[in-house]
Amino acid sequence: MKLVPQTIVIWLITLGIIQAQTPSPQQTLSLPEAWQKAEKFNKTILEQDLRLKISHERLEQTKSERLPELGASTQYARVSNLPIYERGILNTPFQYPVLHNFFQLKTEAYFKVYEGKKLQTKIKAEETEHALVEEEKKQTESEVKLRIAAVYLDLQRNLIYKDLMLKNIEEAEKRLTEIRELNKNGVVLKSDLLRAELQLSRQKMTLHEIENSILITNQKLDLMIGLPDTTIVIPAPLPASDSLAKGYESFLDEAFDHAYQLKIASKQKEISELHLKEVRADYKPKVGLFAEYTYAYPQITFYPYAGALYGFGMAGLKASYSLSSLYHNKHREQAAMVEIQRQQVIESDREDQVRQAVKEAYVRYGEALHRIEVSELSTRQAAENYRIVHNTYFNQLSLLTDLLDADTQLLQSQYDLASARLAARLQYYQLLNTLGKL
Repeated sequence: MKLVPQTIVIWLITLGIIQAQTPSPQQTLSLPEAWQKAEKFNKTILEQDLRLKISHERLEQTKSERLPELGASTQYARVSNLPIYERGILNTPFQYPVLHNFFQLKTEAYFKVYEGKKLQTKIKAEETEHALVEEEKKQTESEVKLRIAAVYLDLQRNLIYKDLMLKNIEEAEKRLTEIRELNKNGVVLKSDLLRAELQLSRQKMTLHEIENSILITNQKLDLMIGLPDTTIVIPAPLPASDSLAKGYESFLDEAFDHAYQLKIASKQKEISELHLKEVRADYKPKVGLFAEYTYAYPQITFYPYAGALYGFGMAGLKASYSLSSLYHNKHREQAAMVEIQRQQVIESDREDQVRQAVKEAYVRYGEALHRIEVSELSTRQAAENYRIVHNTYFNQLSLLTDLLDADTQLLQSQYDLASARLAARLQYYQLLNTLGKL
């Protein structure tokens, strides 16, 4: 069937309307579930997984160096005549006849017996490097979890704000209806009505801004945990914040045992120490077993020569010592020793940083718990104040400005309470991240 242009336009418009009306998928997620998704789909964590695989392959490659070195080579050549200058180079030489075709097939093997434990040290360094990458991956996972928690709690905060604002708008509309009736009866001034309408307009604008923030934060969370960026995430209720049952010293002891910064600094120092051992191994002799076998044509290695294929093999013990290492390695060794000192300073600095971070997280978390208590009291006081001013205004005993101020104070105190609870939760996760236990 052939469609006329008008039919095509109508069909496209209808399709667009249907797609616009298709609701976005919704998914209820707790914060631990969001973390589990991030472990599988977060691109920062996936990049660390690939780094870990690369480190594993490097370690296996270094271990493979313990196997014997095997080689094979072949050679074919055209040999020139052999001029012999019996009467000096200025006179015509005698051309000694030779076989012009030369062929050689050679196989060889070498097995390292001793190199000052250089290979064992290199393997140990690669194992330590692999362990370092593992700790860096764990640190990255912890930091990603903390960022996800911040976005997740921000989304939850905005949703709570939205609910509070909707209730506040509903209350404001009821209040505006009552004021209109009073204004119609000449009880209140027109200015009161205009002021109430203005406040309602501002509240609706604030609601629109909150909804936009929800959309932005929702997409950010979707991308961080690997969901389609149109998925509407519905946060699950969070448990109440834990009290500080332990003191600062207990938390500090945990941090010194588990903090990723300290583990990473320790591994880096260990790698620098192993690198020094590698450098010093160059001062030691090298001993190995070797074997080789050669097929060649013609036989020109031993006298008398023969125009025939021959085979020749040998095996034995090979030892060598690099005299140049006595002066070539001097500055490399000094640099490696200074690197160890640098890593020791870094490790000490990391300990100071962890000590300060634990102190700050501990104090801030206690402060956040205290803020919850203050906000709960402020909310109760603001609710009672609004109730009193509301009753006095409609009994013509107070001004509308007092009522609107009381309404604003109540809404702000509710905002502050919700923010305090979520901020305390985030501060708790910050403390766990500092301890290396998130």
